[in-house]
Amino acid sequence: MPIIIPMAPKPQYQSGFYATNNPYQMNGLKGFTEFKSIEETNDLYLKLDFPGIKKESVITLLEPSENSVTVTGEAPKESKHDSSHRKYRTTAGLSCDCCVISNIQCVVEDGVVRLILSKKKMNLYCSANTIRGYNPEDPALTGPIILPHPSVSEGSMSAYESKRLSKGGLFLRIDMPGVPKDSFVVAVDGDGYVTVMGRAPATMHDLSGRHYVGKVAIVPRGYDGRQIKVNAKDGVVRLVIRP
Repeated sequence: MPIIIPMAPKPQYQSGFYATNNPYQMNGLKGFTEFKSIEETNDLYLKLDFPGIKKESVITLLEPSENSVTVTGEAPKESKHDSSHRKYRTTAGLSCDCCVISNIQCVVEDGVVRLILSKKKMNLYCSANTIRGYNPEDPALTGPIILPHPSVSEGSMSAYESKRLSKGGLFLRIDMPGVPKDSFVVAVDGDGYVTVMGRAPATMHDLSGRHYVGKVAIVPRGYDGRQIKVNAKDGVVRLVIRP
């Protein structure tokens, strides 16, 4: 029987992973969250990586203080081999107490939640224009250890999951938030390495796109890659590698 070997994520460089939020990210802005001020409107832009999230499950709640918003949502089990569903929850807010959030626009696509927060000054002398949240330039976002997803309230906090199947098969779940379902590529090279690639384009007010690459399994030489069942949606790709 052919032997299929899973490959856990390994750092791309001697110094560690390019981005500790995702072991397969090769370039682009690091971190689970991106936030910035939109110069043209002075609105605030917030991008959240919620791989597997369903658009209809996302709820945005303006807190009573009106200067912070809580975002929740659910990523259901898409495969019987998934270890569990996942639930997300996070809160982000203005860095000052002299403004309030006056409007929330929400767009959910490919495992990413994007928010535009309009704000209203309650104090004419207020000059703050940032929100509280993750700092993408934090040195902790590069290094030898992959961070657990801080917004997962239930389920796996990892971007990678593997499971041995009956008859020698292998199941893999790989998070690549922002990658459209038709932009995933799964390839088997001559040495039997199974590589998954995906490109997440910059949309709306993103500072940059992202490119993901990872060797995820080893199959026998000469293996027909068409035997791999690929299911890609909502920024997650799932593989069933048959022996």
